[in-house]
Amino acid sequence: MAEPVQSETRIEVGADDLPLHCPMARTPVWCYHPRVFLEFGDAGEVRCPYCSTLYVYRGENPPGH
Repeated sequence: MAEPVQSETRIEVGADDLPLHCPMARTPVWCYHPRVFLEFGDAGEVRCPYCSTLYVYRGENPPGH
């Protein structure tokens, strides 16, 4: 039985995931959309304009960010 599609996804990312883009390499192929690069705001969160996935940055800010 297939898992239900979540209406909202939250993904925690770190310095190894930068530069951040959506969809990420680990995103299932069936839910791909055009790749968009995302920048975190002051709150350390950013939402994908295509799929509404919320990315939350965890850890210390890398140099230059």
